[in-house]
Amino acid sequence: MSYQTENILIVDDDLHILELLQRHLHSLDYHTYRAISVKQALQILKESDIDLLITDIQMPEVDGLELLKYTAEHFPQLPKLVITGFPSMDGALDVIKSGATDYLTKPFTREELKQAVQKSFESVVRKKPVARAAHLSRGASGDMIGSSDAFMKVLDTVGRVKDNRATVLIQGESGTGKELVARAIHYSGKYARAPFIAVNCAAIPENLLEAELFGYSKGAFTGATENRNGFFQAAQGGTLFLDEIGNAPMAVQTKLLRALQEKEIVRVGSRKTEKVEIRIIAATNSDLRDHVSKNSFREDLYYRLSVVGIRVPPLRDRKSDIPDLVHQFLKKYGLEYRDRYVAIQPEALKVLERYGWPGNIRELENVVQRAVIMCDEKVTLKDLPDYLKYEIEFPDEHFTSLKDMERNYIKQVLAHTGNNKTRAAEILRIDRKTLREKLK
Repeated sequence: MSYQTENILIVDDDLHILELLQRHLHSLDYHTYRAISVKQALQILKESDIDLLITDIQMPEVDGLELLKYTAEHFPQLPKLVITGFPSMDGALDVIKSGATDYLTKPFTREELKQAVQKSFESVVRKKPVARAAHLSRGASGDMIGSSDAFMKVLDTVGRVKDNRATVLIQGESGTGKELVARAIHYSGKYARAPFIAVNCAAIPENLLEAELFGYSKGAFTGATENRNGFFQAAQGGTLFLDEIGNAPMAVQTKLLRALQEKEIVRVGSRKTEKVEIRIIAATNSDLRDHVSKNSFREDLYYRLSVVGIRVPPLRDRKSDIPDLVHQFLKKYGLEYRDRYVAIQPEALKVLERYGWPGNIRELENVVQRAVIMCDEKVTLKDLPDYLKYEIEFPDEHFTSLKDMERNYIKQVLAHTGNNKTRAAEILRIDRKTLREKLK
């Protein structure tokens, strides 16, 4: 028999249905693979080139809907045909929403199966994803993008502090865009033409941080061959952004407190004070009050820094902003790598909207950047990393009796051999008579 080039995977825990489907599909010249569980089906999908999935819904442990959801994201181009013995309007909607191309109700004829299979293959040719147009939201402020309530609260505070020198403390998880908020405060206000100096306190060794911030005098330490200005002097008249302020050592915290209180600093190795007129914006991804309770951060400095507090929400709390952010990154990296805007498939965008984003906007930007590099004409599900996509949680393995294990293993071997009892007996290394007795 000469089979067609299409490979069809059949998934059903009922061996009789598996045999019936395989017999019908063989008569239509299709090549088939068989699985009696979702776990087996996933193994075959990962190891073989499958052109069509046919699955039952009602199965033990993990049902067919879970398999549909998984394949809809990990194998988005794979057509999926559902065969069910429990037809209902709600059930049909659940099946279609889970990614099935069509569904067939038991019992069915060979001709009905043939038409359903052909329709499933044809759907792959007809389906063409439509890209959503890129746009910026009404809440855009420089590189800050969004229109959610949480984001608009941040923008409201930015608008209230941009034209004064009040000290601002920005708190939020890593990757939420704390420096973008600081830059928005500076560049949207009346001090925009003055310097904006950003310092990562965690990136500078403790023994150097004081000299880098306040400058040093000639001879202050070995290698100090001249007077040198620090970040405070460089930011004169503008804004000094102190990122990861919670990592500043106690000696530096003391000098920062004096700078905030008296608006003056002292260089390392000098006794002369220097007046500074700057705005300080500090940021942290940790809870400074917790540091205060552990005596690792000065309480008086904490209150000096938090005259105005801004809490930048994590991306999971402003998911309605994800489409705007995605399209902005698509535009940014599309122009950088391809000299044009790169569109995104709606199904791929839904995956991005659903994910929790522990790395926040920075993680989202990295994912979109990679997708633009890896995609063809537009970003699709295949261009997204697997960890974003739907995963099936199998129940914990439970111990069973030897009798149950033997029965399940015999069913698997029979499914593998197409119910060829002679071949199954050979694999099991028992005679046909023994196999017949066990099957009873």
